[in-house]
Amino acid sequence: MKFSNGCWLNAESVNVFGAAQVYERRVDEDRVTLICPTMKIRTRGDTLGGVALTVEITAPMPGVLRVRTTHYAGALDRGPAFELAAPVPGALTVEETETAIVARSGALSAVVDKDSADLAFFHGDRRITGMSGRDLAYVNTGWKGSYAYDAGEAWIRGQLDLGVDEHIYGLGERFGPFVKNGQSVDIWNEDGGTSTEQSYKNIPFYLSSRGYGVLVNHPERVSFEVGSEFVSKVGFAVKGETLDFLLIDGPSPKDVLVRYTDLTGKPAMPAPWTFGLWLSTSFTTDYDEKTVSAFVDGMAQRGIPLSVFHFDCFWMRGYRWCDFEFDPVMFPDPESFMKRLKDRGLRVCLWINPYIAQASPLFEEGAKAGYFLKRRDGSVWQWDMWQPGMALVDFTNPAARDWFAGKLAKLVDMGVDCFKTDFGERVPTDAVYFDGSDPEKMHNYYTYLYNKTVRDVLVAKKGEKDAFLFARSATVGGQKMPVHWGGDCWSSYEAMEQSLRGGLSLTSCGFGFWSHDIGGFEKKSTADVYKRWLAFGLLSTHSRLHGSETVRVPWSYDEEAVDVCRFFTRLKARLMPYLYRNAWETHTTGVPMMRAMVLEFPEDRNCAYLANQYMLGDSLLVAPVLNDRGQAEYYLPEGSWTHVLTGEVKQGGRWVSEPCGYLSVPLFARPGSIVAMGAKDDGPEYDYADGVTFRAYAAGDGKYQGETYVIDGDCRRACTLKLEALDGGCRVTFEGEKPCAVALVNAPAPKRVDGADWTMEDGALVLRFEKGGAASVAF
Repeated sequence: MKFSNGCWLNAESVNVFGAAQVYERRVDEDRVTLICPTMKIRTRGDTLGGVALTVEITAPMPGVLRVRTTHYAGALDRGPAFELAAPVPGALTVEETETAIVARSGALSAVVDKDSADLAFFHGDRRITGMSGRDLAYVNTGWKGSYAYDAGEAWIRGQLDLGVDEHIYGLGERFGPFVKNGQSVDIWNEDGGTSTEQSYKNIPFYLSSRGYGVLVNHPERVSFEVGSEFVSKVGFAVKGETLDFLLIDGPSPKDVLVRYTDLTGKPAMPAPWTFGLWLSTSFTTDYDEKTVSAFVDGMAQRGIPLSVFHFDCFWMRGYRWCDFEFDPVMFPDPESFMKRLKDRGLRVCLWINPYIAQASPLFEEGAKAGYFLKRRDGSVWQWDMWQPGMALVDFTNPAARDWFAGKLAKLVDMGVDCFKTDFGERVPTDAVYFDGSDPEKMHNYYTYLYNKTVRDVLVAKKGEKDAFLFARSATVGGQKMPVHWGGDCWSSYEAMEQSLRGGLSLTSCGFGFWSHDIGGFEKKSTADVYKRWLAFGLLSTHSRLHGSETVRVPWSYDEEAVDVCRFFTRLKARLMPYLYRNAWETHTTGVPMMRAMVLEFPEDRNCAYLANQYMLGDSLLVAPVLNDRGQAEYYLPEGSWTHVLTGEVKQGGRWVSEPCGYLSVPLFARPGSIVAMGAKDDGPEYDYADGVTFRAYAAGDGKYQGETYVIDGDCRRACTLKLEALDGGCRVTFEGEKPCAVALVNAPAPKRVDGADWTMEDGALVLRFEKGGAASVAF
């Protein structure tokens, strides 16, 4: 929201009342409270009337400072509010000098100038951002030059400094430029596809290249101006009488995300089966038991391991979404059919949405019980968008939640394993909620209650380990309920790139796991795009074949697509020991498993804008091919990077352009890394420690060193490998009870190996251990 007319003037009918000085302060054990008039107080008479802001500074946890600014404290707050972690006692310390008040939390401090009310934030002694002048202000858009301050709309605005060469990331899933500088962004969930400024997953959090993050703690619309109103400021404004934001310290971007997810919640740990290949019926295609069986048979006959089969909307009859009843013509005995699928080792996923169509037999039941959103006259809120006469389930009503959950529980009892929780964005702002919640705030927050209701069912019926969603919409805290997919994209290289940008933008906001529709959703891609998207999709954390009007089975494109699908599905299965360890670290730290290059290499200026390649975990770089010329184009940071599929070593600190076949993709191991690869490739569920091969890649100095581990399906550490560099060799220590191999990739033939059997295989020195032990290698 822009309130200015250039540098000097306000916009028409707008007045801005910025904090001008600290008139009064109070320091308590857990907060600093400041009374800040918006004009200089020179005499007692200046205190008679005028706008004054109350500013509270607290520390919810070490390394985080919260600034809450209020104009009218009596304004009604009907909720909802984001679920944040309980404050940590003693996180705030305060000191006062003659000219300033200093609030500290860990290495983060806020320095308030008493004379001007300017606010500066420091990490240690390094200033990272701040506010001055009219940056922190009450704004009225109906100003008539009188004291009728509430004649128009009231807003509170904050503006933080945007420094030289400072880059801003995040703000949820955004499909435009990855760096948000120069953009106006409204945090408002919309069902708008992946090719516009709209987003399914709006998160009022941004990450700065200067090593801090900002969460604007409001579920309603938050209007951001990222260097787009004042080019050296990041502005954020909310309608109403209060602005609440939290500044989160780093100093690295990953450190910021650890603290942010300490505050808003860590991603749940997905079960191993979720990392396998998902196949969908697609959306509007015709399908029944015979069709689904043919898809499953076709994958098995072609040697493509399949983990989950997804039934999209038309598992129910048209006009009845949702009635939670299988179409009796297409699926006459769904329970038996699902059992047959499960007997083949598959999980079953069903599409749902939080709406009840008027033709659904559940509509009358829900309307009579008061389970739907209502209009102000007490009638059910209905419209014809998506499903004729549909109503929205009111998840603020405990009875409605239980009712909706009960329908899902019956499906789980029939054999359903998980749900695709579609929609949740088109939520009205003129509706009345059971608990009186503010409909403006519920617009973005509705998805949180919807997904939480569904996940709670799965936790109750299947346990925490196997509770899993495939969700489209989200708000702050949604990362606790993975996975989220990118939404309705077109089937082109442009859409593939847009999807990736949106995913990296989302994971920069604490969402640890992410997926997308392989091959694109709308229309049907060329075989060329589909094969490139397969490599990208199967080197994402979660992988699903799904479309709209056409199916996404590989043989519907060409036979080479079958080979590509098989190759990358089996490659991902072999990578599961590495992937699952990284998933665990994402779950425990909040650092996303699929992350932008700038998160891993914040000091590399070439990575600042990179959004068409990414790190998959801590050690693998992936650069999808995004053109029909078969030309791979990517950047390697400094060091010696090794292609995982070919063993070729490339020196980093440069851009690379080279031809790439369909059965390959730029997939590079980081210098000095160790990538654990499993002994099986027929699916994601197996004993990762049994026969694991630790592939070790030399650091830039040619030395092999580092440490890694493998966890089992129950997230227990199963084995550990440690490499120590020695003069002219290395020492290998393996702790575990099952056989393993250690491959020193591109190592020369050794002069001597003590403590293990060894061979030279495909350019690697391979040491073999039957169980725990140690070996020394001399080159």
